[in-house]
Amino acid sequence: MLAKRIIPCLDVDHGRVVKGKNFVDIKDVDDPVKLGEHYSKMGADELVFYDITASSEERDIFINTVENIARKVSIPFTIGGGIKSCDDFRKVLLAGADKVSINSQAVKNPKLITDGAKRFGSQCVVLSIDAKRNDKGSFDVYIKGGRENTYIDAIEWAKRGEELGAGEICINSIDTDGVKDGFDLELIERLNEVLTIPIIASGGAGKIEDFLNVLNAGADAALAASVFHFGEINIKELKEYLSANDVEMRLV
Repeated sequence: MLAKRIIPCLDVDHGRVVKGKNFVDIKDVDDPVKLGEHYSKMGADELVFYDITASSEERDIFINTVENIARKVSIPFTIGGGIKSCDDFRKVLLAGADKVSINSQAVKNPKLITDGAKRFGSQCVVLSIDAKRNDKGSFDVYIKGGRENTYIDAIEWAKRGEELGAGEICINSIDTDGVKDGFDLELIERLNEVLTIPIIASGGAGKIEDFLNVLNAGADAALAASVFHFGEINIKELKEYLSANDVEMRLV
């Protein structure tokens, strides 16, 4: 059995890690390189860095920051935000990232998933999906940092992403983002029924039991931000708790 993963998420806005609630009320947290190095030493399995305003501001990704992260961090890390082409994939991977996350641009140009997978391998391509529950009992895909509803069904889009060559799906529930009431387990269970590639669950972590619940619901990895950023959950203790509850973990 493959070990489950714990992944701190660092949302970066103009060079600083920030955190909000339901994608708004953004607050400053720390320097991304310093925080990434800290999580690497604490036993995190991977890291994700999102340039959260690159797409909406239509600007390039923060390559200098990526290079600085690669110098200090000893675990795999993913970079997302502002990835518009295979050339952007190349720049980010050459700067030291292990994976590239695409979200808004993949919706606009699904061929980007296939092109990235063919050129760099599926293992490098993470399709990130921001999903929000609608009044029909299903989930819509949002783009531009949760600002714009595409009215695309999130489960269908995840299935198509796998078919196009994505190596992982990172699903973030806008409804539970930053609320700390637990991950959206229904969303994870629905995805688990239709996908064969790994699922990274994001949005809603508030206590250690939330991680156990979402990993048992079918997620291969659990991603969180504020509970780690503000010292509410210790990664080492979290992984020991999960291991003691029969979840396969990589312990340090």
